[in-house]
Amino acid sequence: MPTRLTWIFDLDNTLHNASPHIFPHINRSMTAYLQQHLQLTEEDAGKLRAQYWLSYGATLLGMMRHHGTDPEHFLRETHAFPDLNNMVVYERGLAAMLRRLPGRKLVLSNAPRQYASAVLQLMGVESHFDALHCIESTGYQPKPSLAAFHSLVRAHGLIASRCVMVEDSRLNLRPAKRLGMKTVWITREPRAPAYVDVKTASVLALPRLLGRLAP
Repeated sequence: MPTRLTWIFDLDNTLHNASPHIFPHINRSMTAYLQQHLQLTEEDAGKLRAQYWLSYGATLLGMMRHHGTDPEHFLRETHAFPDLNNMVVYERGLAAMLRRLPGRKLVLSNAPRQYASAVLQLMGVESHFDALHCIESTGYQPKPSLAAFHSLVRAHGLIASRCVMVEDSRLNLRPAKRLGMKTVWITREPRAPAYVDVKTASVLALPRLLGRLAP
């Protein structure tokens, strides 16, 4: 009998396309948050966001470390979507693909839980996932930090060699591979680094790639 896999999915730009509407909204909201709470101009807020992103991999970590920002308040304010239903862009075959994909399925996202759950509900696929391991669950340690992956493995009793990490960000695949997971990069890039096992343009192709991902 083949080993049962656990599929670990990123959310934004993996299960849906966040680039047209959602990411621009979050970027504007984060810049506005820094403007309001640090009394900065829009330009200076943008520069500080870029600095924190380069230093910590997330604006939130910089705000927590340097300004004592409450992470729950920051995430709630910057992930408020008055019209989320019209902002989520996804492929209509997503639910059918998840039904065809054998094994346990989890979401590992740097986004807050409330937002992740709302997006999955709008796409009609939340019931396909056993758990959502979001930024709150990692102790606010975002991918690609190994701490995020260790917290996921511990919380859900995973065996890394039986897991497949599916991501649009190749940087987030490096720690997954380091732990022994199989890696799938969702991209249209022509070449992939050595720590990527499978490259595909669409998450819908996963059932056809099973043979290349079996442990």
